[in-house]
Amino acid sequence: MIVEQIWTGNAFRNFNYLIACPETGEALAVDPLDHEKCLGRARDKGWEITQILNTHEHLDHTGGNGAMIEATSAKLLAHRDAGASIDGIDVGLGVGDVVTVGRTVELLALDTPGHTMSHICLLSKTDAPALFCGDTLFNAGAGNCHGGGHPEELYETFVSQLDRLPEETRIYPGHDYIQGNLEFTLDREPDNASAASLSKELSGTHDPDDPMVTTLAREREINTFFRLSSPVVIARLREAFPEMDEDPTPKDVFLRLRELRNSW
Repeated sequence: MIVEQIWTGNAFRNFNYLIACPETGEALAVDPLDHEKCLGRARDKGWEITQILNTHEHLDHTGGNGAMIEATSAKLLAHRDAGASIDGIDVGLGVGDVVTVGRTVELLALDTPGHTMSHICLLSKTDAPALFCGDTLFNAGAGNCHGGGHPEELYETFVSQLDRLPEETRIYPGHDYIQGNLEFTLDREPDNASAASLSKELSGTHDPDDPMVTTLAREREINTFFRLSSPVVIARLREAFPEMDEDPTPKDVFLRLRELRNSW
């Protein structure tokens, strides 16, 4: 499996992806908003885009569909419940479905509600797994729930699915928000040495055209939405929410963090 992470450079800071089979040159385009960059990268690599996958229905992820399909005749894949919000879906995906690309690439569909209720993540069936996570999980952060989602569903997705993935899982999100997310982590957990070190490193070197690819193991160190039992995180939350229980549940911590991040 070959992964091309394509920086759009737009105001929304989107990443688009091409996932290619090295034997056949067939490729899957994930959320190809910047269809021109995706098509150009495929041409440069000698690949044929045969499928498009929308992780969810928001326009900054589906806006390139029409031009991409016109240029390639690719089949459109999305969540099986997204038909009312994404035009022209050819294949509706549910949990456990497998997307194949060429002869060598298999990607497992995960049903990951929260950011929206019709959100798909793809997990590669490779020795070193890769997660193409749209707007569910970001580097050092979590998706918001303003556009048709729900924070309780997002919590369940984090604890019952994402947090159970192998530590070596590589994280490929839909946007470049890592620097702002690290600042939020440090606001909530000022003594987080891993987040502080990475934030300092990226302050002078971060280039979304050549982005850092984190792993789930690293996310557990730097992403406050995975650090629900941290005494410092809990103590800081109780400063913002004095009515919160002294021994809050992980769900309560997650929901309070998501609430704070909405206006931070």
